[in-house]
Amino acid sequence: MDHLFLRACRREPVERVPVWFMRQAGRYMPEYRAVRAGASFWEMCRTPELACQVTLQPIERFGFDAAILFSDILVVLPPMGLEVEFGEGGPSLTARVERAADVERLAVPDPEASVPFVMEAVRQIRRGLADRVPLIGFAGAPFTLACYAVEGGGSKQWERTKSMMFADPVAFRRLLDKLTATCAAYLEAQVAAGAQAVQLFDSWAGILARTDFREFALGPVARIIESLRGSRTWAERGGVPIIYFVNGCAPYLGDLAQSGADVLGIDWRVDLGEARRRVGPVAVQGNLDPTALFAPEEVVRQRVADVLGSAGSAPGHIFNLGHGILPGTDPARVATAVEAVRELSSAGV
Repeated sequence: MDHLFLRACRREPVERVPVWFMRQAGRYMPEYRAVRAGASFWEMCRTPELACQVTLQPIERFGFDAAILFSDILVVLPPMGLEVEFGEGGPSLTARVERAADVERLAVPDPEASVPFVMEAVRQIRRGLADRVPLIGFAGAPFTLACYAVEGGGSKQWERTKSMMFADPVAFRRLLDKLTATCAAYLEAQVAAGAQAVQLFDSWAGILARTDFREFALGPVARIIESLRGSRTWAERGGVPIIYFVNGCAPYLGDLAQSGADVLGIDWRVDLGEARRRVGPVAVQGNLDPTALFAPEEVVRQRVADVLGSAGSAPGHIFNLGHGILPGTDPARVATAVEAVRELSSAGV
């Protein structure tokens, strides 16, 4: 089956705009919370049956046009030598990268051997979906993973990351090289297991000056995409679409097309029509403000209409949020947004 989402990724004509949401499997759903009550987040990521169950939940409830693998961008760090713990305050690393010697100790793991539970989850999800909608695999982009590796967790200003980037650029580039190789192999393994599209999340690339973005964020992503496109797996699978999402992408719109991605995820801070003009002939994904889902139903519908109107009628738009669904979101508003996308885009709004 040639799915609506995949056709939109290729900028082919579609009968309506496809829709899926980042973090569509998450705490806002009672079904998810029921599963989470019996297992830790890390256990859910590492147990294929649970990852499959929660991946399918939003498909069953809302009928999204694509599923996205339930996992976490940091799942590749422990096999590299950086253990991760998840607490109420978010992820934290038991040891962080501080100097060149720490970088040299990091491994570039074989994903099939080091995170086999991810590949098994992909296979189980594909069976559970039964080709109703395609499955998106994903990875964290190298710069964003480097931020966590150097900081030891989250941060507001990312001072340690930028200090290493400026004070020891050789070690920082070496760190990015290892993360780039790890991510390329990880995504290729997901495609081999059955992922029908993949997305690179660059959640923290927006903290960079434009020159630094080109070197430290865009460059590694372009190398990953080049590696994927040159792989036998990618060719055998018919060339799965590759999506690149940068949170805070507005300053870099003129550069993003150089990533080589088929689809560019656009956050809510920039008009989607402007973004399409600036990125050129590439599909776009986005870009409803996630907090708009806290508004009354009629406001949600109007905001959906605004995004569709801004995107225009040219092929190659995938409706999404400008970032992930927030935990306090009412599932009824998610349903309203999905229904509005279907109704309004079918009507040519």
